[in-house]
Amino acid sequence: MTGVLTRAKALFAVVLSATIIALAMPAIAQEVPPEQLALARKYVDLTDKSAIYETTLVETAVQSMKQIIQQNPEISDQTNDAISKVLEEYKGHKGDLLDQFARVYAIRFSMEELQQIVDFYSSPTGMKLASANSEINTDLQRVMQVFSGNVKQEFYAKVRAELRSKGVAI
Repeated sequence: MTGVLTRAKALFAVVLSATIIALAMPAIAQEVPPEQLALARKYVDLTDKSAIYETTLVETAVQSMKQIIQQNPEISDQTNDAISKVLEEYKGHKGDLLDQFARVYAIRFSMEELQQIVDFYSSPTGMKLASANSEINTDLQRVMQVFSGNVKQEFYAKVRAELRSKGVAI
């Protein structure tokens, strides 16, 4: 019975994934004028202050190194060489990712909106915001962690109090 349930869950996950991909495809496949894509790419370039491509590659390299070295500590030098070689292969492909980002923005925003966005991020205030975004996002995540922790405890306590007021014992 467990095997059947496991297969059913896997089938459900595959169907759900296919549905999500099918729903997303029209937006991704949508034709966008080249000038709109170029403007969206300019925005992406203006706001890529945290170097997301490079950061992702470095984090992936570190994780790969840790995983391989934990299992095979004696091959650390060879692993380091292999990681360096693979990183070199990825070196010239940042544009591919940023072009995909630009396509997402180009689909969601008109030429006029993109121009306004680019104008803002080209201004001193926009440049400051783009530079600070990574640190701001980290600070916002910390605020949300504290908020979520507090709300969870408070919410649970209020639900228990409400149930007790209705005579329900917990």
